[in-house]
Amino acid sequence: MSERGPEVVTPQQEAAKPAPVDRAPKFTAAPGEDGTPPVIGEMPVIMALRRVKDPELNLNVVDLGLIYAIRVEGPKVSVDMSLTSPGCPSGPEIMTDVEKQLRALPDVADVAVNLVCAPYWTPERIEPRVRAYVGM
Repeated sequence: MSERGPEVVTPQQEAAKPAPVDRAPKFTAAPGEDGTPPVIGEMPVIMALRRVKDPELNLNVVDLGLIYAIRVEGPKVSVDMSLTSPGCPSGPEIMTDVEKQLRALPDVADVAVNLVCAPYWTPERIEPRVRAYVGM
């Protein structure tokens, strides 16, 4: 509240506000095709993905907001991810590292890394504490 009274926001101003960015990857776990329960939980997958860094920015793919969704179906793990730009020269290296880290987890039999382009990655997807650390 200012000295002039309560702040009034018009419907146009409200509509012009940017939508909040959902930074956390969506995690789903389901039984495998043969009915076997998921063998791995969210935290081991997230911790494995935190070991993958963008070599140009030296930040991990989770804090950068590049991981959009994680699905575990029995012993299979699938990840939807983006890159910081469509022509990212480190893209193949990053995606290969994601696959290697997930395959190294115990009880993971198969891994799929899917490159998605929607929604586009923006710096707003970077974890706020990391953005503050790097001065963004």
